[in-house]
Amino acid sequence: MKKLQIMAVTAFAAIALYACGGSGTKDTVETADSVNEATDSSTAANADTAGAAAIEDYDSKFAVDAANGGMAEVALGNLAEQKATNADVKAFAAQMVKDHSKANTELTAWATANNVTLPAAPGEENQKIAADLGKKMGADFDKSYVDQMVTDHDKTVSMFEDAAKNAKNADLKAWAAKTLPVLKAHQAHIKTIKDKMK
Repeated sequence: MKKLQIMAVTAFAAIALYACGGSGTKDTVETADSVNEATDSSTAANADTAGAAAIEDYDSKFAVDAANGGMAEVALGNLAEQKATNADVKAFAAQMVKDHSKANTELTAWATANNVTLPAAPGEENQKIAADLGKKMGADFDKSYVDQMVTDHDKTVSMFEDAAKNAKNADLKAWAAKTLPVLKAHQAHIKTIKDKMK
């Protein structure tokens, strides 16, 4: 009988592991998006009876993407503070950690108040970027970090410009508009650093 119970528990564990994808490494960004889609659907279905304000898919997707990018900027900034050899790059990295940590805290407060799930860590793509940068040294690291920051800030500024115009939630729209000048300043600053390094 005891042997049968052990086999049943083992079989159940194997089925559960298989059902969960086996690896346990699902991208936290994908997880947050999935949770928000389910929440959006159930909130919309219950909005008439509960009086709840549903967060639009656009808003929750923007929040997830902004959190993913913000966490990545902090992680890469911490890495650059340790590994950069160029003083301007080190100073920029410190500014990234400070400004993006503040923005992340503000976004997390909004998400909590609005029942939006944010990723717990940067997504797989950003983790790969950090791992690749971590292998570089000296001037090669500095150049790669600066190039990545130019790419990231071009993308982020565009995303925040769009959200400042199109977000449906007034608080999220205001946060995007308030954060945008800081991001534009980062964008201009990193391009100046890149030009000086040529």
